Amino acid sequence: MSRILITGATGFVAQAVIRVLRAGGHTLSGTTRQADLAQGPDGVPLYRVPDFSDDFDWARIVAGADVVIHLAARTHMTHERGLDAIAQYRATNRDGSRRLAEAAAAAGVKRFVFMSSVKAAGEESFDHPLNEADAPAPEDAYGISKWEAEQAVADVSARSGLEFVILRPPLVYGPGVGGNFLTLLKACARGWPLPLGGIDNRRSLISTVNLASAVDLCAFHPLAAGATFFVGDGEDVSTPELIRRLARGMGRDTRLLPGVKFLLPAISRVPGIGPRVRRLAGSLQIDSRAIRDRLSWTPPQSCEAGLVETGAWYKTAYPHG
Repeated sequence: MSRILITGATGFVAQAVIRVLRAGGHTLSGTTRQADLAQGPDGVPLYRVPDFSDDFDWARIVAGADVVIHLAARTHMTHERGLDAIAQYRATNRDGSRRLAEAAAAAGVKRFVFMSSVKAAGEESFDHPLNEADAPAPEDAYGISKWEAEQAVADVSARSGLEFVILRPPLVYGPGVGGNFLTLLKACARGWPLPLGGIDNRRSLISTVNLASAVDLCAFHPLAAGATFFVGDGEDVSTPELIRRLARGMGRDTRLLPGVKFLLPAISRVPGIGPRVRRLAGSLQIDSRAIRDRLSWTPPQSCEAGLVETGAWYKTAYPHG
């Protein structure tokens, strides 16, 4: 069994990753930003890492680890814009990842699994699902910082011999989800009429169950070394179908109105609101055949089951909507 360090160990994705790795009998440790937390999910011992600044010493944290799974990141802050925003994203996601990878290499860590994002590749798919051969075209500060972090990790690997694997998931969902997905769940639970019924788009998703399975495989599979993989559930759904499945998990009917499709392009350009509309109405599909073919990976959970489970979780966690 291996000794594994998981950064961002108290986060949404990490909880599922920890469950899978615990079941495999591995020895785990993690990092957190919280000052008063000594243990994470499933009793994982935690190191406090308040930030990813230049002077932070990773040596004692990575010492003895066989694998580092880097999940911690500065995530979407929709109110941040401009040069200051991208500088902050780069400081954590690019520069922090580079320093962690360098410390891991110096400590003799064998493999570094980096959780990137589909946003490192782009915001929308057009004539074909995004795949690993497409030139990355990130658009916002978060996506740019993730793409630059991928390159930084690969550079450390080239200089040191540290094995790396990069995963690019699309929208991640599952019990415990937050952000815009939680807002969508709330709308479903409260029976709000949603003018999204006329949207005929396709979006790739991945449940935490499936993402944790892919992380577990990539941490050890010999053919994963040096690879970048898009990873998804394997079924792309329209926004209306996504809502229907979530509502089914809650035991509710949906109230999808036809909407006015010709207004969507104009609304998508409105600052603040536009990006959310684009995510709901646009198509963002990925091709995850590379990880399936190269590593013989099969998602253990169907998209249907994952979305219904997420809806059922919301109903239990928020009984009053």
